[in-house]
Amino acid sequence: MTDAPAYTVVVPTIGRPCLAECLRALAEGTTEHTPHEVVVVDDRPAPEGGLPLETAGQLLDRVRTLRTGGKGPAAARNAGWRTVRTPWTVFLDDDVQVLPDWSRHLAEDLRAAGPDTGGVQGRLRVPLPADRRPTDWERTTKGLENAAWATADMAYRTEALKRTGGFDERFPRAFREDADLALRVQRAGWNLARGTRITRHPVRPAHWWASLPAQRGNADDALMNRLHGRDWWARAQAPRGRLPRHVAVTGAALAATACALAGRRRTATACAALWTLGTAEFALARILPGPRTAREIAGMLGTSVLIPPLAVRHWLRGVVRHRNARPLGGAG
Repeated sequence: MTDAPAYTVVVPTIGRPCLAECLRALAEGTTEHTPHEVVVVDDRPAPEGGLPLETAGQLLDRVRTLRTGGKGPAAARNAGWRTVRTPWTVFLDDDVQVLPDWSRHLAEDLRAAGPDTGGVQGRLRVPLPADRRPTDWERTTKGLENAAWATADMAYRTEALKRTGGFDERFPRAFREDADLALRVQRAGWNLARGTRITRHPVRPAHWWASLPAQRGNADDALMNRLHGRDWWARAQAPRGRLPRHVAVTGAALAATACALAGRRRTATACAALWTLGTAEFALARILPGPRTAREIAGMLGTSVLIPPLAVRHWLRGVVRHRNARPLGGAG
């Protein structure tokens, strides 16, 4: 393993309990090819108490911490990699757990990377309950297994990060900032590859309404449209999503209301029927694959009514907010 390229691990965190398991698994999974450093970036707005760094075990003397004060995951990762002194920077999220042979496969991935390879993605595995159908939230998390260039486990050449400027901090959430970086790295002439190492990504606990705040990501999609053009979905290998349907359903609801106020009852009834059909289709698409418990069904019905207008609202806000946005570094 001595000929494997040196690497540094960067883990942004907001102090979630899962950080302890992440560091523990990292210590157990890096016995064959030890990282030069593990940079834990504390992005809590107002840190109260320490982080469970002792769970890093044998890696504790290699752990270094930084504080970014709640600026978001993109800023936290930038703060981390900009202090890296190794040829490779490996980003891990604080809610993943590398497998025991992770470092051996990482070494193979990095050795196999040609000079034009700017990044190598790890393979995510999301365990689901074996005794029941997965919930909507669990299925959403399961989708990470097919996500391209997800920084839950992504190794980048530090030089590629320097040339592209790293993550665009206009993306305030852990959403699309990884796709944006991947597209800019490729545009700069680097290739991206999928590696052989495997990382476990457990489903974190979430409230039944977790899908509602997730709609803020539509504003980030609007920013991606502005920065990379409307064909970025295909180039980033990202699922297109349901925004066009949400626009249609929301439009039907607004039209029904406007027509009712104007006294156009037949038109209002027709628009209300379209809204009902669209909402029912969306709810059923989320209910049928799931466990179909009373709690899950109630949650899906309620959120299926609210998600379309929320998605459209956040998308419109993103369009307005980012109407003059330019790619990072002024390129394009």
